[in-house]
Amino acid sequence: MHTGLCLLRLPPHAFWALTPFEFFIMTGGLKPAADRLPRAELDRLMDAYPDKGDEDGCGRE
Repeated sequence: MHTGLCLLRLPPHAFWALTPFEFFIMTGGLKPAADRLPRAELDRLMDAYPDKGDEDGCGRE
């Protein structure tokens, strides 16, 4: 509702008259997906910036 009424600034009658697919289109649902980061690049970044002291992923050293 926030997206339709506040961000898209649709009047209430227009918002409630939309089909789910129309709302999907208006909120960018048909845009092409962004390119993903290739695994090799992710591995390179992980090697360059390793996690330090966070073996279990819980933010504890």
